[in-house]
Amino acid sequence: MPVKVFGSPTSAEVARVLACLFEKDVEFQLIRVDSFRGTKRLPQYLKLQPHGEALTFEDGNVTLVESRKILRHIADKYKNQGYRDLFGPGALERASIEQWLQTEAQSFDVPSADMVYSLAYLPPDMQLDGRGVGGLPAATGTMNPAHRQKVEEMLQLFEKSRRQLGKLLDIYEQRLGEEAFLAGGKFTLADLSHLPNADRLAGDPRSARLMESRRNVSKWWDTVSRRDSWVRVKELQRPPSAEAPF
Repeated sequence: MPVKVFGSPTSAEVARVLACLFEKDVEFQLIRVDSFRGTKRLPQYLKLQPHGEALTFEDGNVTLVESRKILRHIADKYKNQGYRDLFGPGALERASIEQWLQTEAQSFDVPSADMVYSLAYLPPDMQLDGRGVGGLPAATGTMNPAHRQKVEEMLQLFEKSRRQLGKLLDIYEQRLGEEAFLAGGKFTLADLSHLPNADRLAGDPRSARLMESRRNVSKWWDTVSRRDSWVRVKELQRPPSAEAPF
């Protein structure tokens, strides 16, 4: 009986799990469930819900709903198939992986998701150059008061998140100057867990400089984002209109 994953591949939580399943060559069934109920379940709405995205994972009599617990389960249960270094060969390696998994969950996930959330609201052509939110673009003068207030709130959230991520990525920059990957010399769950939100940031010109301006982080991202597992997840994330006709 194949593993079952219930959720939308555009969800960061679901994407993280799918990448792990691909890495371990685990057969699975994806049951697509939109995060928003109702008749209008548009993909762009999913971008506006960075936290608490719906995910359910079933593997026999095991049911889990938290993505990082699912990663550990997959990497441990299927350790002898697929890519075998996801969780490390020994206690020392695993301790390092756990440390960086916790860093991702506690320090990277929230500000990166907040930044993605703010970018979904902000005008795509708005210049976000890090000089603060004191002066809004002239175009916002034509907005209604409620919309303008929302843009101001999202600008503040964006700047707060960028400052937090900048400090964290400075630590990553130092670490990745010492090792090719976060937990050592090989790609592991520590790197994989960053893929969904890092991909969103790297793919938006308004936030891409966070990673591009740090040479070691940029090199690391170029390497991990090219993994076949993540390429396959990205294919699942494409809306039907972007898929090739049969």
